[in-house]
Amino acid sequence: MTNSYIDEFLKCLDEERFYDAHEALEAIWFPRRFEKSDETNLLKGYINAAVSFELIKRGREDSAQKVYNNYLKYKTLRLKVDSAYSNRYEEIEKRIEKLKQEVSSDV
Repeated sequence: MTNSYIDEFLKCLDEERFYDAHEALEAIWFPRRFEKSDETNLLKGYINAAVSFELIKRGREDSAQKVYNNYLKYKTLRLKVDSAYSNRYEEIEKRIEKLKQEVSSDV
């Protein structure tokens, strides 16, 4: 994994290109999807967050909340993951939380 995927994910979130954000992290998650690791599940959670924001853009708030709940289930894994990317994961989480506040006030 490289920082470039994380950079792309964050850039896409900032630009509200949530589908593209999902794709950026899926590129690193998909080959690892069968691993039973906290880091892999954490990435899956971040992908779910991006998907939930895309669903909100499409007016599907109920589905968005269900998918966001999956993110919430996995986000606590950040504290367990010992990774070279731990600081970046914290950055992702802050960005997701900020976006959630912004879209919640819009709905």
